[in-house]
Order: sequence, then C-alpha cells, then structure tokens
Amino acid sequence: MHISLLPILPQIILAGGGLLVYMSGIRRPERSNLGFFLALLSLLGSATAAAIGPASEAMAMGSTAGSGFSRFFILLLSGIGLLSVLLIHHYAEAREYSGDVLYGTMLFAVLGMIGVAETRNWLVFFLNFELLSLALYILIAVGKTGVNDYEAAIKYFIMGAVASGFLIFGIALFYAGTGSLIIAPLLAPVSRETDTYLVALATALILAGAGFKISLVPFHLWTPDVYQGAPAPITGFLATGAKIAVIAFLLHLAAPHASPHPIFGPILWWLAALTIIVGNITALVQTRVKRLLAYSSVAQMGYLLMAILAGRQMGQQAVLFYAAAYALMDLGAFGALALLADGDEDPDELEDFRQLGYRSPGRAALLAVSLLSLAGLPPTAGFFGKFLIFTATLKAGYTGLALIGIAGAVVSVYYYMKVAVALYLQGRETAQETLPLGWPAAVAATGIVTLILWLGALPAPLLAFIDCIGRNLG
Repeated sequence: MHISLLPILPQIILAGGGLLVYMSGIRRPERSNLGFFLALLSLLGSATAAAIGPASEAMAMGSTAGSGFSRFFILLLSGIGLLSVLLIHHYAEAREYSGDVLYGTMLFAVLGMIGVAETRNWLVFFLNFELLSLALYILIAVGKTGVNDYEAAIKYFIMGAVASGFLIFGIALFYAGTGSLIIAPLLAPVSRETDTYLVALATALILAGAGFKISLVPFHLWTPDVYQGAPAPITGFLATGAKIAVIAFLLHLAAPHASPHPIFGPILWWLAALTIIVGNITALVQTRVKRLLAYSSVAQMGYLLMAILAGRQMGQQAVLFYAAAYALMDLGAFGALALLADGDEDPDELEDFRQLGYRSPGRAALLAVSLLSLAGLPPTAGFFGKFLIFTATLKAGYTGLALIGIAGAVVSVYYYMKVAVALYLQGRETAQETLPLGWPAAVAATGIVTLILWLGALPAPLLAFIDCIGRNLG
C-alpha cells in the first residue's frame, strides 16, 4: 500500500532542521547565527507545508496528519516555536548560550508537541510525549546562569517522570482492557464491550498524567518553582507549546459531538472548577511576577478544560480559539520579561517594574497588552476567547461552572492590573539597563501585539477557519 509522505512533510522539515542545527554546531562550534537562521527556516517551512499541503484522511497508526485538525495545531505550534526563537535570540546571545543546543532542541521540542497533538496511537503518543519532555528538560537548564536553572530542570524532570509513569501505566491498562493501541474518546460514553473497570482506571491514570503536564489542580505544585527558575523565553515556550499540545490530545479523548462520560464528566467539572479557583486565588497573593504568571497559567488551563467539558461544536470552537489567544498572551508576557531583563536576572519583584513604562515604552507596552488580554479585557483576544468559553459552558448546561469561571476572570483583573499599573507608577529613581532589542525580538513583539488586538477586534477569519476544520475534530 502506497503511503504519501506529504501529510507529514512539516514533521520531516522539523526533524531535518534540528539535525542540521546540531551538525552546524559540530562544524562551527563558535557562537554564530547559523543555528538561529536554520531554526527560523525550519519553523517557517513547517508552517508553510501545513498551510499549502494536500488534505488527506487519517494515515497509518491512527495519525490525523493532513487533516484540518492537524493543520491547525501544526500552524499554531510552529508559530509558537517561531516567536519563541525570535524572542530568545538576543536574550541567549547576551548570556552566551545561543547555539546549536538551544535552537536544535527547540525544533525537536516543537516536533514532539506536534506529535502529541495529532497522533491517534498510544505508542506513538508516548514516544512524542517523551521527546517533548526530554527537550524541555534540556532547555530549562541550558541557560547555566545559576542554580535556579538547574533546580527548575530537576523539579520539572521529577514531575515529568511522575507524569510519564502515570501515562505509561494507564496506556498498558488500556491495552490490556481493549487489545488496541488506537486512542479512543475515553471521556465520552463508550461501547459496553470496552466500558470496563480496567479501562476506567486506565483513563483516570492517563488523565492524571496529562493533568501534571498542563498544571491542573492538584497536579500543579511544580509550576511556580519551574517557571521562576527557567529563563523567561523558555518559560513562555513551555507554558504555551507544551500545554497546548496536551490540550489537543485531550480533545482526542473527548468526542466532539457527545455528552461527557457519566463518571469522568463530573471529574472534569471539579478539575476545571478547582483549577480556576486555586489558580486565581493563589495568584492574588504573589509578589513575584513569574510566580504570579505561573498561577495565572494554571487558571487559564481551567478555562480551556471548561470548554473541553462543554463539548459539541461551540465548545470545540472555543478551545481552538482560546488556545491561539493563550499562546499569544503568555508568549507576550514572558517575552516582555526577557526583553526587560537586567543583566543575568529577569525582572521579577513588582518593584522592578516601576517606571519601566517610561524607560522602555515599547517593551512595557508588550507586557501591558498581554496582561490586559490575560485578564480578558476588551478589545483583546483574551476577552473574545473567554466570551466563547463562557457561552459554550452555559449552553452546555454547566451554569455553576460558568459562574465560577466568570468570578475567576473578575478576580484575575486585580492581579494582572497590579503589574500593568506598576509599569507606569513612580518608583525607584535608579536607572535600569535593558538588553538591546534587536530586529528578531522587535518583529516578535510587534506581531504578538498586533495579533492580540486583531483577534480581539476581528475574530471572524480565525473562527471561519476553525469552523472549516470542525468536522475533523472527532
């Protein structure tokens, strides 16, 4: 049987690009921009191949490669990788770790993200999950600017190993109960032949492993320490790409046009509610901005889980739109921290941000717009995304959960505005030197701000694209 490689051309480009970047480090071990440009070309090539490549049906081993679902997430995850590479360029150059290890590993991380998002086979999923995890362990520690990087990498490694243990045990139980490695919609009612206690236990373990990766409560405790210790651009890459890939995987587990599983529906309800409540309340008392954004990202995962639980067409639409908006918002926030960095340290205490709106107006504007969007204020992408999520949740009949989400969004305005206001308040009189912006970071910052405002004011084009691929979400 002939199998075309065109649907997996984006993955081939990323894998080949990663190998070329590593080889460039062998031939030219001194610092150069070759790895940077190879990474940019690979990510642009991946996105282009996904955009113009031929549509196809599901491929061997349960992959959705070539489908509208796959195209959406390849474009989104390649875009996240592209913006992350642009944001980290000068940051890494100033700290002398820009090179083949950084950019090559980022390409393989994006490759793992795409594999997690699109595969329908448990074995292939786990291999991609481990590829993503190993790449992130390296990226978190690659800075080598202090013990915080290594501490964050070790903590993430330990929690990642726990998550992998849950996943592989759950996959083994699923295979024992069904005799199949094809990923089924486990969070929706299934046939009586496979709806056994063994499959239910497997689903619970798999859900716990995914919960670790996207910081659902009570699996979120690693998040603030890792976010605080990792370099700011890498934190943004981790907080967006890895989590969105797992969200796409959860969409595979939840049938788009079915009611939730009678057991796992209530579990998802409580997971979403607790994640929103704990994330927002804990963020209220934070004085360090990285930890505040960490708990904020916990709460954001609660909103996405709400939309997954709502299911059906509108819930799926809300997940995809908010995933794109969340990627822009968090990349903008952590990217701004990197651009505002002073020497080897990222700004973290609230006092560090005072007067930066006047000393570095462009960088402060990136942070302010990202925070306003995370708070869900108009006319930003975050406002329209939350509107879609709350509307889908109410139409699905989860009024209580929608009210919890709305209350959480209202509470979040306070702690986001606390940082935004600090940018423009009078504070310390000492000057603060920031890294040169450079064209890569300027392009990324301009693109992020433009897209956040554009998706808030004119969301119709993205919604139309999402509607076109809706039939491929099942």
